[in-house]
Amino acid sequence: MSSITFSTAAVRPVRPATRLRLTARGRCVLLALAALPLAFGIAFAALSGGSALATGEGAGTVTFETVTVMPGDTLWSIAAEVSPESDPREVIGEITRLNMLQGGVLQIGQELSIPAEYAS
Repeated sequence: MSSITFSTAAVRPVRPATRLRLTARGRCVLLALAALPLAFGIAFAALSGGSALATGEGAGTVTFETVTVMPGDTLWSIAAEVSPESDPREVIGEITRLNMLQGGVLQIGQELSIPAEYAS
């Protein structure tokens, strides 16, 4: 029987797997690919949204009755004065929403708009 021998020069050493490195050009390509859906979305919104025109034809003029806050006034007293036949809690809620009041804090001299259903 014959034997085969290998010299150390014929055997290639096993190299560890190299890490994938992202070059500057690769980062630019990856960024461009990631930005494409966003660019298409913006272009679609700009092209399809251009047909909506803001006109004042259908809008009517809304006027509000206002009340000036005097020293000692509270939302409860204003609600009772504006609409004595309604539940003051409902009137306070509507006044708060209409005037965007935070926590029901009033300032002396502040103008409060009164909802149309409670205005006389």
